[in-house]
Amino acid sequence: MKLVAKVIPICALIVLPLLLFGCSPAESPSLEFMQDATSELTCEMFQEQPHHSGNIVLGVDGTLTVILCSNQTTGFQWSESPEISDQTVLQQTAHEFIPPEDLAERPPPAGSPGKEVWTFKTLKKGTSTISFEYSRPWEGGEKGEWTFNLEVHARERS
Repeated sequence: MKLVAKVIPICALIVLPLLLFGCSPAESPSLEFMQDATSELTCEMFQEQPHHSGNIVLGVDGTLTVILCSNQTTGFQWSESPEISDQTVLQQTAHEFIPPEDLAERPPPAGSPGKEVWTFKTLKKGTSTISFEYSRPWEGGEKGEWTFNLEVHARERS
């Protein structure tokens, strides 16, 4: 029951209902097909549960936008180029950091988080996993404090 209570608020906060937590394609053959999709995970979501994963089905030549909370004042940062298991299926096309002052109507307090935004393009039919890791990049720094793994299934529209 505790897991259900966590999953429902998480899914409700995602920009599009594209993540199906804890499901694999074999268990969930009816994943919703989308040509383009956006997924956003907030700092609150990572504070509640530091490791997230999901699945999505996109059309070939589709665009995936991933938005993750990021607070560079803590020394932590997401990898600029997350690991992509099959770059013949999925390619990163852009990455940017949006500072907190660009997200607020008024100047935010010092130490406020911003957002990191990645854009990916599906190139051909297949499956590829994107792995994001939020770490302190220097030697001896904490690694993988937060993680997000997203399995992307690229399909032709039927």
